[in-house]
Amino acid sequence: MLKGKTVKKPVIILTGYLGSGKTTVMKELLQNQVGRKFAIIVNDMGSVNIDATLLRSGCASTYSNNMIELQNGCICCTLRDQFMVEIEKLSAVPDIEMILVEASGVSDPGNIAQSFMMYQETKPQSPVYLSMVVTVADADRIYAEFLDDLEERTEQEFEDQDPDIINLIMDQIEFCNLILLNKCDLLPRDKLDRVKQALHELQPEAMIVETIQGKVSPALIMNHQQLDYDKVRNSSMVSRTLAGKAETSGQHSEYGITSFVFEDRHPLNRDRFTAFMENDYPGTMIRAKGYIWFSDDDIHVQLFEQAGRNASITEVSNWVVSLPESDQKEVFENYPEILNDWDEVYGDRLNQVVFIGREYNQREIIRKLQDCLA
Repeated sequence: MLKGKTVKKPVIILTGYLGSGKTTVMKELLQNQVGRKFAIIVNDMGSVNIDATLLRSGCASTYSNNMIELQNGCICCTLRDQFMVEIEKLSAVPDIEMILVEASGVSDPGNIAQSFMMYQETKPQSPVYLSMVVTVADADRIYAEFLDDLEERTEQEFEDQDPDIINLIMDQIEFCNLILLNKCDLLPRDKLDRVKQALHELQPEAMIVETIQGKVSPALIMNHQQLDYDKVRNSSMVSRTLAGKAETSGQHSEYGITSFVFEDRHPLNRDRFTAFMENDYPGTMIRAKGYIWFSDDDIHVQLFEQAGRNASITEVSNWVVSLPESDQKEVFENYPEILNDWDEVYGDRLNQVVFIGREYNQREIIRKLQDCLA
């Protein structure tokens, strides 16, 4: 090593929804380390960090590493600042070669990666860089939630699903550069291939590796490459469809999964849209995501998300056009690109949703959505 030259240390983020096998993968990685020194950050939403306890009890090698527990919150939002402080502290430990982070089951990896980008912009000489975002996915659950036939599921099974978690599964798949498809022994080959094909369409930049009981070669994850944030962010099917809009609308993929964008300035009637979602929404839709607004609320931006058999609508912010004139002026000064798509009547208010699915009637869906307009 050259005198005075700082060697930056890679940070690896391990994500995956609850029950996917994320902690098992982490244990496998630690048990198969070959003389390497890791620092470990384990995030758990609860007041007791169960994952950290499991790692300690099941993997003696963790005692020779630095382990930080972050609990009572998530590193993608409420614990974000504390998370970056701990990253900086650990990077200063001389013999630490890399930092492994097990995010909570409800974390959004895109938000975590964005925190790194902001951190590196303010501190260009930072001693760390984001190397990998790894998503652990349960192959059996992916098939059941997104690809299985609706007719085979009972009404009770639909009601038992948590729409926020199901949408989060998609968020975690859409932002990563490695998918560990776990529990592959629970599906026959033909169904497993369908899962892999669907995941490849949703995020083509991610390598997909089949695993059983979390067993994976450490070399796949600890390769010291730097994550290309923009490439990962822009390569999901949602992002690609939005970027292409009408040019890619209805285009068939190699595996029969297609996408299109519904876009209209006029507000939606809340009751009609709710009735459409409950009674007429096509069961072959795998994913939908975008922003909408309702005629009874011209102030708030609503995030509409659907994944598999679950959908949710969440109030996320205010439309710029609804802000006081002084606040609008400040927004325009800081984000002038907003004016590029400004409408004289509606301002920035817009319904813009990407739909992804298979064997659906795009024209019929658009007609029904137009019927929901106020």
